[in-house]
Amino acid sequence: MHTQGKIFKVSNWITIALINFCIVALAGVTLRYKINFRLSFVNQKYLLEAHSYFAFSGWVTLALMALMVHYLQRKLPEIRLKTYRLLLWSSCLLSYGLFVTFFFQGYDVLSIGFCSINIFVSYIFIACCWHDLNKIKDHSLASKWLRTALLIWALSSLGALALAYLMYNNIMIPDFYFGAVYFFLHFQYNGWFLFACFALLFSQLHLINNKMAALRSRQLFYVMACTVVPTFVLSILWLKLPLWLRWVGNISGVLQLLVLFCFVSLIPVLRKALLFKLSRVTRWLWSLSAIAFLLKIVLQLFSIIPYFSQYAFGYRPVVIGYLHLSFLGIISFFLLGYMDLVLKQYGRKLPGAGVLVFVSGVIIQELILMVQGLEALEVQPLRSAPVLLFYCAIIIAAGLLWILAGACRKNTAILTASQSESDHPHSFGK
Repeated sequence: MHTQGKIFKVSNWITIALINFCIVALAGVTLRYKINFRLSFVNQKYLLEAHSYFAFSGWVTLALMALMVHYLQRKLPEIRLKTYRLLLWSSCLLSYGLFVTFFFQGYDVLSIGFCSINIFVSYIFIACCWHDLNKIKDHSLASKWLRTALLIWALSSLGALALAYLMYNNIMIPDFYFGAVYFFLHFQYNGWFLFACFALLFSQLHLINNKMAALRSRQLFYVMACTVVPTFVLSILWLKLPLWLRWVGNISGVLQLLVLFCFVSLIPVLRKALLFKLSRVTRWLWSLSAIAFLLKIVLQLFSIIPYFSQYAFGYRPVVIGYLHLSFLGIISFFLLGYMDLVLKQYGRKLPGAGVLVFVSGVIIQELILMVQGLEALEVQPLRSAPVLLFYCAIIIAAGLLWILAGACRKNTAILTASQSESDHPHSFGK
């Protein structure tokens, strides 16, 4: 088989993904604005649906797809690049279609159609990626993470399809509706997104010379792979579940302690392996992503306690804070750090000041949502929270626009330094 087309320029797709992330952020600003001020021509519910779907498909999924193709080409120079480009463009354009149709109609024939076609495109991408992964002979840990991510990605689509079916047929049974929503969210956040990020992380590491690190990384993979399905029960504890199913959820929640142990024991090794090979921006973003991941595991453990679970599922700021912790704190921080790592090869980088603004907005937003969550425990409410969250949305959007502008700017000095590093015999990620 011959390589179809020229070399895959992942930097172009990083730029497109960052543009989409900026659109997500600007939609978030509009949502926060409408909560505080009059904006009659915008339907809040429709915009929220457009914002959510585009964040998943236009930002994270598109970014992961592009970075996966980049990984595959490093391992297998002869891949069908024309096919992957077609799939990436299809996914990107369908994401725009999703955003527009949800913005104007919400769940309707057109938006459900775009959603269904987008899922079909994802199946083709999964099949192509799986086919190429079979050709990689090193059976690396990154490949295992990636295969699992692809499988869970396909599994998560069942939730989206079920939700589309319910909305199209106007079946308004709350348990069915929220069950489908949480199924989709769980296997996207805790499966597809998370496993794909770990695949990218381990694709940049050579841990084979450290037996303990290799052992801990394998243990982390197997524990997470075995618990990703049963921990879905923790997302639906508000349902009237059989006792045995609640026990499955509780046990899998406790098993997350093993995830905590394996990940914490890996951190010193990761730090030692990557400290002098990553830019300051990447080190900072990945450190914050690791902290967010640890915090998420701890919060997930608390959800098995009935006293806390009633607030986790019954109070909107807590739900939003938890989802943003995963989406922005874990996934987006990691992806931005990885993008900075890749962009070095093209003489580009993410501007540190822009990243600082973005991260500051995210952290302040999480703190405000946490304070709002304490209101459920009869703590004095923060009455200015809606306005403060609006300002945070502006800060986040401003930081992302700054990041986008900086990422598009080429720097010859960075490119020269990157080429020198790539010629070094101990250069990583090759």
